[in-house]
Amino acid sequence: MIRWLIVIFLALILISWFTPLLHKLGFGKLPGDLRFMLFGREWFIPLATTILLSFVAGLISHLI
Repeated sequence: MIRWLIVIFLALILISWFTPLLHKLGFGKLPGDLRFMLFGREWFIPLATTILLSFVAGLISHLI
């Protein structure tokens, strides 16, 4: 169980480091990404970006 917590923690750190780079490349601004205001807070749900990055990760894992 502790291994999974460490992996999730490291993945979140990597995602937070690469987020500015991904925004510069246009990820997070795709047509399927949702942004809306609710309860005075801006919410962001990156559906299209998640699908695209999952597809790329699947292709990479299939090739390796």
